[in-house]
Amino acid sequence: MNEGNGELGAVCGVCPRHCNLAEGSIGFCRARKAEGGRVVAANYGRITSLALDPIEKKPLAFFHPGENVLSVGSFGCNLRCPFCQNDSISQHGEDGVACQVATPGELADLALRVRRERGNLGLAYTYNEPLVGWEFVRDCAREVRSRGMLNVLVSNGCAEAAVVEELAPLVDAANIDLKGPSQEYYDWVGGDFAAVCRTITTLHAAGCHVEVTTLVVPGRNDKEEDIGEIADFVASVSPEIPLHVTRFFPRFRMSDAQPTPPATVRRLAEIAGRRLKRVLVGNL
Repeated sequence: MNEGNGELGAVCGVCPRHCNLAEGSIGFCRARKAEGGRVVAANYGRITSLALDPIEKKPLAFFHPGENVLSVGSFGCNLRCPFCQNDSISQHGEDGVACQVATPGELADLALRVRRERGNLGLAYTYNEPLVGWEFVRDCAREVRSRGMLNVLVSNGCAEAAVVEELAPLVDAANIDLKGPSQEYYDWVGGDFAAVCRTITTLHAAGCHVEVTTLVVPGRNDKEEDIGEIADFVASVSPEIPLHVTRFFPRFRMSDAQPTPPATVRRLAEIAGRRLKRVLVGNL
């Protein structure tokens, strides 16, 4: 993961931000810290959210439809989307949220128990950004696989190649946010467009079932050419990849904004459907 020593301390190699951290300090994501000359996951095993969700809520429309998945989240995120829907955990560190502690084996055992009692595919890593604590995702995924269940990743996809490549063989399905069509858009949310595109490509090439979500934000990515560029990229990976075109509602730092008109979402979905075989609308 290219985590080593820099002039100031330890350099995090998990995402393209490459935070250079003095001993004891916390990275931009609020979930990783410098400890003993290395960068470690401060959120390892720290659970803020746990729920049994319909798989369609991830959203995954074409992966075991009608079934449920036990969904788990921690804290922290390496983006700063002003429209974040889970800012109460994603935009906080360990001092700002209530956590329970669980080992990967304990979570996998819980997932198996829920499967027997209520029906459950496995574990979904979601709510905050799971890749900022990718080591916990990896260790949980191994335990889940050993119990004959499935792993689902819901992520912004903004991670270095080595992280995604290590996780890809363990992930059965993923929904990746492709938030905008360019680096200019990702400058607004604090991410790396190329890294997200690479994540989608890597997961698909590894045989993971991939679906992509784009939230349509008025004045930011609601032009026909925006969705056209997004659809062109997704189609270049595979025209079979489902694209969810979803409606923005005011949240977080955009609480005074106007929701996306439903007609805009439908029009953009129609345009994307000229390039892709499966386009869905959401949040209408």
